[in-house]
Amino acid sequence: MSNSAAVPIRQIVIVGGGAAGWMTAAALSSLLPAGSVRISLIESEAIGTIGVGEATIPDIINFNALLGISETEFLKATNGTFKLGIKFVNWGRVGEDYFHPFGPHGADMNAIDFHQFWLRHQVTNPSSDIEEFSLNAAAAKDGRFALPDPNPRSVLSRLRYAYHFDATAYAGFLRNYAEHRGVRRVEGIVTEVRQDAETGDISEIVLENGSTIAGDLFFDCTGFRGLLIDKTLDVPFTDWSHWLPCDTAQAVACDRGSEILPYTISTAKSAGWQWRIPTQHRTGNGHIYSSSLLSDDEAIDSLLEDLDGPAIGEPRKIRFRTGHRAQPWNKNCVSIGLSAGFLEPLESTSLFLIQEGISKFIALYPTADMPDVVRDEYNRQLVKKFEQVRDFIILHYKATERDDSEFWNYTRTMDIPDSLDNRIELFREAGRVFRYEDELFAKPNWVAVLLGQNIVPRSIDPIVGAIDPASIAHSLQSMRSAMNNAVTQMKSHRNFLESYAWATEKF
Repeated sequence: MSNSAAVPIRQIVIVGGGAAGWMTAAALSSLLPAGSVRISLIESEAIGTIGVGEATIPDIINFNALLGISETEFLKATNGTFKLGIKFVNWGRVGEDYFHPFGPHGADMNAIDFHQFWLRHQVTNPSSDIEEFSLNAAAAKDGRFALPDPNPRSVLSRLRYAYHFDATAYAGFLRNYAEHRGVRRVEGIVTEVRQDAETGDISEIVLENGSTIAGDLFFDCTGFRGLLIDKTLDVPFTDWSHWLPCDTAQAVACDRGSEILPYTISTAKSAGWQWRIPTQHRTGNGHIYSSSLLSDDEAIDSLLEDLDGPAIGEPRKIRFRTGHRAQPWNKNCVSIGLSAGFLEPLESTSLFLIQEGISKFIALYPTADMPDVVRDEYNRQLVKKFEQVRDFIILHYKATERDDSEFWNYTRTMDIPDSLDNRIELFREAGRVFRYEDELFAKPNWVAVLLGQNIVPRSIDPIVGAIDPASIAHSLQSMRSAMNNAVTQMKSHRNFLESYAWATEKF
């Protein structure tokens, strides 16, 4: 058995700050052995970031916990609030809405998915709504919140949550964390990226002041510019705009009222959709749309008409293209965040994909020679994550019944990836849902959107169909009562925040 010592990576250079850059720096500085590698991050105060306020999914809790970050300190530093799920308005049909909760619906019984029992129950109780059996949905509807109970016998153990927060503040919070652990921040604008003449690997970065920073490994966190992965290494981009035709966003914050909702709102519009993300001291808003079907002025007017309070500043335009780099890791450069790819934030997956890029890299942490097999596996896994999230987002567009605009007529009738088409048809047949290859979205996530947008199975699971419906009704009523009782004991979301992690600084 050969176990010869390999040459380790000694210098890592992160180009670009923002959430992607500082999440990368924080994770590396925390998880790599102290003193084993020098980490430098290059950013410029003159270059803005995309951060407009973030809605997240529960995986962000794992990331913060891995770094040993206090939840209360994090929330205070970022004006954070809690998020129990997403309310979707006008997606299936105009005038309808549904709630996509983070936690499960009900409880599985006899190793059979809960939604199968609900589908059987609805045959004799057509007015029943599956959201009645979601603790997250019930708490969100009442504007309440509580932390999950670690006791698995408690109904509160089924509650799952994420956060809303100021993305720029989060980057600053992680910057302090990373610098405290030895990350060197370099202020400057990159003017040149030098490559090795033989291998094509990136060798060093040249700054506007003439200084150079060499490295063994480089992270491209430069956003849509893709300064390293695109402009230098010319890695191809896989374009998914034929499935996700929105290409522009107008973003603006506004004052908020006294209420702080514990969920995100996504409202479908004539050529896209609008988000509403409540933080402690303001509300983030954005209108994502197809610029070929809606002018910028029309999009801005629609955005401003639907704000909860006066706008703070002017709307900021963001242009994007959905898809991903064919090789997120090419040569000695790993692209993280927007430089690796972009999927519109309909299901709040932007930071998750950053986390995945970081965690996959650490799991495959290479030696300085960076074997092809390591890079290939990283690229395979990360591209698969992008594809899985892509399918879930496309589902929202494809499953619409709207025919009131050219945009919705297109998305309703467009061809979709076979992987998604098979999922929809399997559910449509008898409510079957499976989770593949450790994908992000679990069965309850798919069920919430499929049923929420009126895709109803043609038949009932035959095993559940043989069970006495009165017995099923009794079990469901017990679950619903336990959840409703738990919700009545919760504080309002605002009161919980004020007692737990209220930010004193407004930004």
